[in-house]
Amino acid sequence: MGDLALSDPIIRSPLSAVNSNGAPVNAVSSEDPPAKSLKSFIETETEEQEEEETMQHQLDSIYSSDSATESDDLSSVDSKSEKTHQKNNAVHLTAHLPPPEAPPGMLTKINSTLHEEYHQIERSISAHVVQSVDVASIGRFFRDQKDLVSSAISRRISSLKENSDGDGESVTEIHLPGVKVVVKPNGESPPYSYIKGRVSFFSKSGCRDCGAVRSFFREVQLPYVEINLDVFPERMGELVERAGTTQVPQIFLNENHLGGLVVLNSLRNSGEFEKVVKNMCGKKCSDNAPKVPVYGFDHEETEGDKELDSLVGIVRILRHRLPIQDRFVRMKLVRNCFTGAELVDALDQHLDAGRQKAEEIGKELLTKHFIYHVFRESEFEDGQNNLYRFLEHDPSILKYFNFRASTNDSKAKSPAVIGQRLTKLMLAMLESYASQDKQHVDYTRIASSEEFRRYVNLVTELQRVDLSTLSEAETLSFFLNLHNAMVIHAVISVGQPGLIDRRSFFNDFQYLVGGYPYSLSTIKNGILRANRRQPYSFVKPFSSNDKRLELAVRKVNPLIHFGLCNGTKSSPPVRFFSPEGAEMELRQAAREFFRGPGLQVDLEKRAVRLTRIFKWYSADFGQDKEILKWVLGYLDSTKAGLLTHLLNDGGPVSISYQGFDWSLNS
Repeated sequence: MGDLALSDPIIRSPLSAVNSNGAPVNAVSSEDPPAKSLKSFIETETEEQEEEETMQHQLDSIYSSDSATESDDLSSVDSKSEKTHQKNNAVHLTAHLPPPEAPPGMLTKINSTLHEEYHQIERSISAHVVQSVDVASIGRFFRDQKDLVSSAISRRISSLKENSDGDGESVTEIHLPGVKVVVKPNGESPPYSYIKGRVSFFSKSGCRDCGAVRSFFREVQLPYVEINLDVFPERMGELVERAGTTQVPQIFLNENHLGGLVVLNSLRNSGEFEKVVKNMCGKKCSDNAPKVPVYGFDHEETEGDKELDSLVGIVRILRHRLPIQDRFVRMKLVRNCFTGAELVDALDQHLDAGRQKAEEIGKELLTKHFIYHVFRESEFEDGQNNLYRFLEHDPSILKYFNFRASTNDSKAKSPAVIGQRLTKLMLAMLESYASQDKQHVDYTRIASSEEFRRYVNLVTELQRVDLSTLSEAETLSFFLNLHNAMVIHAVISVGQPGLIDRRSFFNDFQYLVGGYPYSLSTIKNGILRANRRQPYSFVKPFSSNDKRLELAVRKVNPLIHFGLCNGTKSSPPVRFFSPEGAEMELRQAAREFFRGPGLQVDLEKRAVRLTRIFKWYSADFGQDKEILKWVLGYLDSTKAGLLTHLLNDGGPVSISYQGFDWSLNS
């Protein structure tokens, strides 16, 4: 059999099926219209594809750049001729082979009993296909953008260096679209870079002259080491030996004693200070120079400071012998407790003393806050109905941030002495890690400082102090300072006050002081506000039989609101008070607060905008008109004059309250 051309009208394979009349099953009847042959179908498809490619090439030519050369046009003509040549030399398939199939998705097939038609799928269908997000491509895009920015910065810096022409001007800042780059040239050396030795000075917290020395060193960017004797009291003997005095500040250049503030000012005014520093600190300091303070270690305390309480031996025995267990009483489950009778029995057996003597020891244990009544109701009594527990077994012990694993068994110190030490440590922190106006505090640096580490150790001594020994003035300053110190500790430990639920900050962060828990809210509203309800609360901090009520101030002083800081931008700046000058210092705090935006007077609109503190604590200040009269005594002359004019001209005065910024004062 010879080769068959594609033009043969009907192709019948030897294996084709036939019907009863001998005609092939798939044959087309003479009465039906002639179907398209495979050859004509392939040629039609080839022509359509060539037309599309030609149109696409024309579109590409239209949108190509103006700089396209004539050779591009010639190449397009050659390409078209080549495609036409391929069309004329199309391959003819043999008739016995099955017809070729189009790739999936490119053709649609329409079947009927009479004919078959193939149509090329429209390209617009692909536009409706949902594409998945290529995360890897997005990542590559951002990496490429980063590389572009980096290269742009490098090119910009290189161009600036090339164009500088040796004029000596240093490049400090570069602006790119959306990017600000600060450049510090390598050739620029910091001041006093020639110093190989060490500049150090002895200081104390709250010392004005020490602050002047510190400010001068910072202003001239002179590296220095400060030895605060309130933080490192063990260095006092060294100061006396080196300088022959206990007065501060005392400045040392290497091992050489320079003097105090008077000498510093004399050298500064004469212009000789830098020369003296260069001569004395131009070489490495010897071992005779004041040592840099060692952080992370406590100094050796005296035997009196180490002394344990006289009852510690008895307490340690009772902790092992008493049957401490949970008990159900008054419809409540009381945990980790023992009865008064059990304690008396244990003391009687151990000391071989009568029950009366054992009961007296029990009362002393309760007075020294080794134990306490579970309901805080009565003194120690012998019997089965009175339940007590050790201080370390308090179920709320995890809320007490001045408690470390066990009770402080040292002999209780005076709360006034601890308060003074606490104030000095806090002042040292503010002097080193806060802005000059105390409006901004660097909590991160405080958290890693030696001052804060020693503060955390100090407040453990508050667990069993006797607060009843404080005078009224000492009580005021003690709780003002304790509140502000706890705020710093709370920010570091639990974070800043929340915008919605502030309970964890003001109520759940607590110290164990004198055997009782104190939160920030308890100190402010229970002690300093004479047991008044806090804003939006219906319950007073202390019940009528609460022992802490004995420490509350008798009369509320509204000025305390300007001495208390809660760690936010709208609150007064953090400060600490002395027992003998707390009242005067509170007045000064109010004056400084109202110099800022705490009170604003608009004479044209006859309006006064007050801090929201006045609205929250209106029970302490009075009504609107009373507030304006009260605040007059703490305003500067400008604001006082404007407010007096509004109050005396008989016209109406509009009073509104500012929003409170709860963001951290860092």
